[in-house]
Amino acid sequence: MTDDIEVPKDRGTHELAAGIPATYVPARNTIFLALALAYAETIGAFDIVIGVNTQDYSGYPDCRPEFIEAFENVANVGTKMGSEGTKFCIHTPLSNLSKVEIIKKGMSLGVEYGMTHSCYDPDENDRPCGRCDACLIRQRPSRNLA
Repeated sequence: MTDDIEVPKDRGTHELAAGIPATYVPARNTIFLALALAYAETIGAFDIVIGVNTQDYSGYPDCRPEFIEAFENVANVGTKMGSEGTKFCIHTPLSNLSKVEIIKKGMSLGVEYGMTHSCYDPDENDRPCGRCDACLIRQRPSRNLA
C-alpha cells in the first residue's frame, strides 16, 4: 500500500471483490518482473516465474494473464537477449490453482504455514490483524483441505 490511509477491515464477502482494493500497490508486479528480468538476462536465463493467482486479478490488474503476456512481450522486445532471438517466458504456476490447491501444494512441499501470514496491517509484533481483506480471505473455511 502506498497511501497513508487506514487498511479497510471487516468488509463483507461482496465488498472483497468490488474494484481495485485500497491495498493495491502501483506497479508492484511490474517492478518484481523488471528486477527478475534484469537478473535473468545477466545470468543468461530465459525462464521467469511469478506467483500471481487468478483470485487476485479482479482486484489487482498486474495479476491478470493479459498483464503477464504484455510483460513477456516487453521482455522479448526490450532486452539484448530478446532482440538477439532468445525468447523470455514468464511462468505463472499458481495462476490457475484455487487457494485450496495452492495450500495443498505448499503442504506437499513442507511449507510451515503457521509461520506465515498475508495480513496488510500486522501489529507491532507482526501478528495478523484478522480483519483486513487478506486475513478474511485466508480465514474462509475451505473444503477438502486435508
